[in-house]
Amino acid sequence: MVQIQLQVNGETRHCCEQINLPKLLTDLGFNPRLVAVEYNGEILHRQYWETTVIQPGDRLEVVTIVGGG
Repeated sequence: MVQIQLQVNGETRHCCEQINLPKLLTDLGFNPRLVAVEYNGEILHRQYWETTVIQPGDRLEVVTIVGGG
């Protein structure tokens, strides 16, 4: 299993090669239904998440959506 390096919320992380975005989010402890993701500087729409395969050096900003008032 090959590990790659990426940045998540400014921190260096490692993950398996060929992992898609929803699996990575789950592995990192995020609920994919409750987050928004900026991928390499651009907001990534959910319709592309399943087909987005994480590459070495990718930069993710993950923001948790909080409900309430």
